Amino acid sequence: MQHYQPLSIVGFHSCDREVGLKVLNGFDELIPSKNSWDWLGAGVYFWEQNPYRSTEYAEESAAKKQFNKKPIRNPFVLGAIIDLGNCFNLTESASLKILSESYQGLQQLMKESGKKMPVNNGNNRALDCAVIEFLHESNSKLGAPEYDTVRCAFSEGEEVYPGSAITSRLHIQICVRNLSCIKGFFLPRPLEMFNPGFRT
Repeated sequence: MQHYQPLSIVGFHSCDREVGLKVLNGFDELIPSKNSWDWLGAGVYFWEQNPYRSTEYAEESAAKKQFNKKPIRNPFVLGAIIDLGNCFNLTESASLKILSESYQGLQQLMKESGKKMPVNNGNNRALDCAVIEFLHESNSKLGAPEYDTVRCAFSEGEEVYPGSAITSRLHIQICVRNLSCIKGFFLPRPLEMFNPGFRT
């Protein structure tokens, strides 16, 4: 199903300073993540409209409080303008229905092959990743339009006050599958807030 989103969003990518500067200056590209635990499937991940959370994640990764295959040594936040394009938008009901159907399809496939379903375990989102990747594979086999991006809200952290359903690290993430949807990169300002070591 096509879900074209007629808008661009501002995203922020947490990375190592060396990587960020190469991408910013056009000498390199961001490499899509393809881990079995990537909760929105394979792609390049961005924090939507949230340079603060991107900064926290980069700093926590450098302090080894977050796991990355390629460790961040010098925390860096890279801003990007992203066209959502054909977006699997999990903040809308139609996409959530498709996600549920994809889960049922994967469950049936696993049952027929005698395999166990993947399981989410803390920050390891193996089940979510498998369901979304199954959807992409199914669309490809059917000749359906491919999704350019995947968008979802993520509840993380502690409740912001007792009894609240709102959490301290609630955010929206964008997984970009089609890299041509990234229209440009920029250095977020103020530098001392989002890239404090930039001038040193």
